[in-house]
Amino acid sequence: MNAVKDISIDAYDYPLPEDRIAKYPLPERDASKLLVLKGDEICESQFRHVGDFLPEGALLVFNETKVIRARLQFHKATGSRIEVFCLEPEQDYQVAFAAASPVRWKCLIGNAKRWKEGLLTMELHVSGQPVILTAQRIAQNDQYADIEFSWTPANLSFASVLEAAGEIPLPPYLHRDAEPADRDRYQTVFARYDGSVAAPTAGLHFTKPLITALHDRGFSFDEVTLHVGAGTFKPVATETIGEHAMHSETIIVRRSLIADLMTHFGKPVVPVGTTSTRTLESLYWIGVMLKEQGTELRQLHLEQWFPYEDHAPLSTPEALQYVLSYLDLHGLTRLEATTALMIAPSYNMRVITGLITNFHQPKSTLLLLVSALIGERWLTCYRFALDHGFRFLSYGDSCLFLP
Repeated sequence: MNAVKDISIDAYDYPLPEDRIAKYPLPERDASKLLVLKGDEICESQFRHVGDFLPEGALLVFNETKVIRARLQFHKATGSRIEVFCLEPEQDYQVAFAAASPVRWKCLIGNAKRWKEGLLTMELHVSGQPVILTAQRIAQNDQYADIEFSWTPANLSFASVLEAAGEIPLPPYLHRDAEPADRDRYQTVFARYDGSVAAPTAGLHFTKPLITALHDRGFSFDEVTLHVGAGTFKPVATETIGEHAMHSETIIVRRSLIADLMTHFGKPVVPVGTTSTRTLESLYWIGVMLKEQGTELRQLHLEQWFPYEDHAPLSTPEALQYVLSYLDLHGLTRLEATTALMIAPSYNMRVITGLITNFHQPKSTLLLLVSALIGERWLTCYRFALDHGFRFLSYGDSCLFLP
């Protein structure tokens, strides 16, 4: 494990000029450029032609998470603006969004020095009905605050209040406020479940007609949910990756997908995005954890370095069977867990065989994941993209890696 922890993050740096960061999406989602790496060969295409490069019989896995309007702007009587950024609820996501007043969330506070005590209040309208929303700080932790939100009329759901009061949380590197068009474009066409503060951006390139066309060509699709946290934008600020604390995120996977993965074993599995990758790979290690610690576990959490410890060999189908047995034992139709899995160079993929993704920030854990899949070829691909006018980061162009 020490060899992994000693990896220098400086080896995963590259020059990214500001003008290469896509500030806005293209008018058409599937018109983005597509860089294809197949073996050692690199070529350029357009995303709407991705089906020409996917391996026959590939299973594509989408992340169905939906970006919430996580940024709430309160104004004090003094004129100070306080931003309350919703990270995650203290209870189950579905329960929290359906809940009537009050609810508690872990939040980041912007301009916190101006809010020492007291309530923050906002007036808004939900479906034409006047609403008063208040925020109270219950506790302050090192990285976030516990905030209790309450509102009148109290019978409204928090989801409806947040939809009316909040703003789409664009990535900080875009250096601009969200605009009305971002409500649609910073959301995948298959988004279903509220919970993310960042889009699974590889999915932004897909359109419904493209999905239909790929389905007609024989490619199959399945879905997972990983609610993306703000930590996805956090670059590795330490000299070695062993000093970096990986953020934890909630994953939700239907039992039917796990069964499909076992049936599909040995055939191509191409996740759409690093979030889908982390979810699928986490399934394997949760299976290993259940084998070692017993299926009576109630709280499932995968630590970031667990895969790099010594474990008895376990095949992918065997690991997935432990997950299925766990679900059956507890009468569950879906797996809910948290994962802090860090996929870094030397990691061997257990479930996926390829990846559709965007171009990632220098010195990021997402770039480490890409390197784990394609090795040093990541640098060749990124140089190619910089030399050929590709657009980078969330609203930028795409890659298909088939190592």
